[in-house]
Amino acid sequence: MSENKKNFAFGKENYKWMLIGLGVLLLGFIVMSLESNPQGQGFLGLTLGPIIILAGFIIEFFAIFKKDKND
Repeated sequence: MSENKKNFAFGKENYKWMLIGLGVLLLGFIVMSLESNPQGQGFLGLTLGPIIILAGFIIEFFAIFKKDKND
């Protein structure tokens, strides 16, 4: 049966983590856009939003380098 299995670059678990990472990245950009100060010069635009975006990129790197359990 393993011969019929498609050879994807990543496993199902990797794709799940990639989608979670994309969601976190999107959330970070939304948080940055919610800033009420001009040009985003407040806490949301300068601190919280970039931290959330960094967390999203860390999740993406984890998703890419995570080994499949079947390997």
